[in-house]
Amino acid sequence: MRIAITCYPTHGGSGVVATELGKHLAEMGHEIAFISYSLPLRLGELPDGVSFYDVQVVEYPLLKSFPYTLALASKMAEVARMKKLQILHVHYAIPFAAAAILARQIAPELNLKVVTTLHGTDVTIVGSNPSLKPVTEMCINQSDAVTAVSHWLKTETYRHFDLTREIDVVYNFIDPVRHDRPIPRCIGPRECSEQVTLMHISNFRPVKRVTDVIEVFARVARVMNARLIMIGDGPDQSKAMHLAQELGVAERVKFVGVVDQVAPFLKAADLLLLPSETESFGLVALEAMASGVPVIASNVGGLPEVVKHGETGYLAPVGDVDKMAEYAVQLLSDCERHKQFSHAARQHAVRNFDYHDIIPQYEAIYKRVLG
Repeated sequence: MRIAITCYPTHGGSGVVATELGKHLAEMGHEIAFISYSLPLRLGELPDGVSFYDVQVVEYPLLKSFPYTLALASKMAEVARMKKLQILHVHYAIPFAAAAILARQIAPELNLKVVTTLHGTDVTIVGSNPSLKPVTEMCINQSDAVTAVSHWLKTETYRHFDLTREIDVVYNFIDPVRHDRPIPRCIGPRECSEQVTLMHISNFRPVKRVTDVIEVFARVARVMNARLIMIGDGPDQSKAMHLAQELGVAERVKFVGVVDQVAPFLKAADLLLLPSETESFGLVALEAMASGVPVIASNVGGLPEVVKHGETGYLAPVGDVDKMAEYAVQLLSDCERHKQFSHAARQHAVRNFDYHDIIPQYEAIYKRVLG
């Protein structure tokens, strides 16, 4: 099949999943064209079967802001005609689904099919905003197929919009080989001098509650020799850095910035902290578990579909930093328990979220819309 993929080319979960999907589809013999305003973070050198098309941004005095949706639709139609595309698969409803539906109208001779994957905030925050709700609802209803990354998100989508179509749940996925790691090193008693490593990976937006990460770590650091690695960046980074100074743990916290691949960093982690306000799936939690890293996260959104409480990590109420810290100390101070959780996390990720099992679900949807 000949498929175009459009996503945000950043380190957020929707862009990561879309990029990895395209690469795996190309490995399976499909022709993939990425269309975006810049090269997706994890794409790197273009593998065989993958091409990239840049959407040009042009300034014009009469325009208050550049109409990216219109430029994207034009580029989609242009590439579709050039590459004889069959499917436009967009990851995030607004503005990508709107652009794809417009491109379908621009090039009616191609009979293009639009597949929209919902990732979370495009429904719960952006799409449900009164100024965008009508167009989001129209885009979902007029797509040829719609997928959501969790059952929770599917339910939320039906709650927010008046929909006339079915939504398929297709989970995010991992590559077991990329995230493979040796048997986890033993974590000794907490009075042991061996240092443990906690990790957080996100785009540091308010919804990620990165100050809660610092609060949890400070409580752990009071009783254990621990360090915290913060991967990513975003609007709340300064708040996190300032709080680390206030709590006296700044020397134990390292801010790494945005990285292309998180798997090499996860190999050094003993525990992942993800205290988000909400998560539609929690891809970083899945990637951590695939690397044998237990997760402590908020009990919200799609996270309970990923993290098994008391088996692959722990879930706590949003904002309950005391409970999260308590779980962290329990797990990190008990060598045998940590080994059990690490093994269970890896097994759960591989058994339920292997890309070899997930990608065929997308293929089946493509075949269905193509008739």
